[in-house]
Amino acid sequence: MAGIVNYIKESFGELKNNVTWPTWAEAQSLTILVAVFSIIFSLAIWGVDTVFSKVIAFYFQWIN
Repeated sequence: MAGIVNYIKESFGELKNNVTWPTWAEAQSLTILVAVFSIIFSLAIWGVDTVFSKVIAFYFQWIN
């Protein structure tokens, strides 16, 4: 149990002293960037899924 407590204390110390945190403006701009790319990527996946589902539906109609 002491090992876990020591690990948590060292982790907090590491986060407090050695990690370079972004400024609020950087965090906001990076959040927007991630949101935009997530939307673009989800639309691309949706488009590919739609095309594949139509191709598969056409194939099964064709073989019947």
